[in-house]
Amino acid sequence: MKIRSITLYRADIRMKEPFRIATMTVDVAQCVYVAVLTDDGRVGWGEANPYWRIVGETQNTVLAAGADLARLLIGSDPTRIHACHRTMAGFLAGNTTARSMFEMALWDLLAQSCGAPLWKVLGGTRAPIPTDRTVGIDTPENMARAAVGYRDRGFPAVKLKIGRDPATDVRAVRAVRAAVGPDIPLRIDANQGFDATTAARVLRELESTDIQYCEQPVPAADVDGLAFVRSRTRIPIMADEAVFTAVDASRLAKSGACDYMNLKLSKTGGIAEALRASAVAEAAGIRCAIGCMTESRLGLTAAAHFANACGNVVFADLDGADFHAEDPVVGGITYGNDGTVLAPESPGLGAHIHPDFLARCATTVIE
Repeated sequence: MKIRSITLYRADIRMKEPFRIATMTVDVAQCVYVAVLTDDGRVGWGEANPYWRIVGETQNTVLAAGADLARLLIGSDPTRIHACHRTMAGFLAGNTTARSMFEMALWDLLAQSCGAPLWKVLGGTRAPIPTDRTVGIDTPENMARAAVGYRDRGFPAVKLKIGRDPATDVRAVRAVRAAVGPDIPLRIDANQGFDATTAARVLRELESTDIQYCEQPVPAADVDGLAFVRSRTRIPIMADEAVFTAVDASRLAKSGACDYMNLKLSKTGGIAEALRASAVAEAAGIRCAIGCMTESRLGLTAAAHFANACGNVVFADLDGADFHAEDPVVGGITYGNDGTVLAPESPGLGAHIHPDFLARCATTVIE
């Protein structure tokens, strides 16, 4: 099997409402889809949803890098995923979201050729994955109201975005805890919004609200600051923007900087590096989460296959598609009434994009 042609699609997906985090606001999910066609007629699908303030990529850079990477992969055997991964990484440093899109499509093709769902090819077991639902930055009253709604919809945990004015953040978290009651787990995510001293002070103020963990309270490069915060609060610390690769995971583990690590395929460059990073974390006794940006159910399906195959993943944040006002995906994960996602049983990823949606997208074909 050889790659015959590759098509890139510029895909803008409407959001139900703007989604605000400490470093940016998202009004439209600016995605890129890739369809990798082989000489035996199979098509592998992948998705990129770049968050520029986190990965340093935009929809335009993904499309530009994607055209170059596509030319690099034409004629290759798509089942030689690790070789293709090294080729892409060696050719173009960074650009992890663009590379993850292609690797996703290659895993799809490999699993299709095996006649099995990807979770099985990866050695996993299909099981429902409990996911939280994220509340973006807003007024304390609106955040509390949204959190109650997500609790009532059956989500087993709620994640709150913070990282703005510390006093307002504290009020918001306390308001949410009072509104949802004592039983539902609350997670908070500052998205690098604080310096280490401020983060430590905010988390100490929030210890009475029973927070399950806090994600990335300080800038990604400040590993010492992350370790400082961890040493001064009882709230467990999860690294997110600080961990892209297995090397990052090793550095964080050696520094004692975190209790957990959040892996996202858009940061690791795909499933292959995510598996390596998880293995490094597990060797250090650190459990992982599988996270997302605001991908559609295509990208989230790949993440679910990974989670079903990686025993070190104990938390999930796979709610990205729930932010969207439209769903262009055929097949893929399903959301249960109990706040779980379930990967498909069909061969490959088990997901593709509806032709009617693709007809609205600008396309680039590389042969």
